[in-house]
Amino acid sequence: MPKTKKNGTRFVTLSNGYHIWTQTTGSGDIQLLTLHGGPGGTNEVFENFGEKLAQYGVSVSRYDQLGSWFSDQPDFTDPENRKKFLNIDYYLDEVEEVRQQLGLDNFFLLGQSWGGVLAIEYALKYGQHLRGLILSSMIDNLDEYIDNINAIRESMFSAEEVAFMQQCEAEHNFSDPHYVELVAQLGENYLHHASDPQPKHLISTMATPVYNYFQGDNEFVMVGALKDWDRRGDLKNITVPTYLTFGGHETMPLTAARRMASELPNSRLHITPNAGHGQMLDNPDDYFANLGAFLTDVTNGNPL
Repeated sequence: MPKTKKNGTRFVTLSNGYHIWTQTTGSGDIQLLTLHGGPGGTNEVFENFGEKLAQYGVSVSRYDQLGSWFSDQPDFTDPENRKKFLNIDYYLDEVEEVRQQLGLDNFFLLGQSWGGVLAIEYALKYGQHLRGLILSSMIDNLDEYIDNINAIRESMFSAEEVAFMQQCEAEHNFSDPHYVELVAQLGENYLHHASDPQPKHLISTMATPVYNYFQGDNEFVMVGALKDWDRRGDLKNITVPTYLTFGGHETMPLTAARRMASELPNSRLHITPNAGHGQMLDNPDDYFANLGAFLTDVTNGNPL
């Protein structure tokens, strides 16, 4: 019978028969599970978390959600697959099944962007398993996000350029070269505020069917199934220690972040300076120092 190290890379088989890529790095008594963004992104934004959090004694587990690059990819042209898998409830229960397969309990859960949606839902449904919750660049609803994105666009571009973008969107002409250029400018300023820090591939690794279904055609056009998600009013039911971390120059509204900090019973808010939506890439020194401090404080019973 083959034996593998407790830490390392392995596939877990879900009850639905699909296989999920996972990797655990680092060692220590603090267990951290990370949930990537997208929807349809990959785990790669967390590649160095084990190394960066080693001094705090953290074991970091990460995985690609169903449909994402390293895990199995159902045929989403099949309407039955879309109905069964392309919904928050499926991805929420997938988190719980992966947790069980990895043997995690009394653990910290970190959700980045879309992963933060899942992390909030997990804390509300499966909170008994959590030691703490980390919401990285995610608020508790999409209405405020959409308003903020539109305000950002209007502040960056002329009225003529905004009208041009809106016309392209109304016509679903998302491949227009000038439109693509303007979307790229928004991304370079607010998704990744540092100079080109994101991981690179020779081909796209985005699970486009998943992303298009939930989000839309790009980060600045929220027309997918996720647009009506709203957990405002439910945060009071999350009682585990919660860390809210946002970039100082990002797509999520900081006014909403501050409101959330006031509503969560046991929380800490941190704004990462000189960082966009991808804080851990834009300003890793600040991001990991403050995340490590939160994990340590909660583990040691220090007040937030």
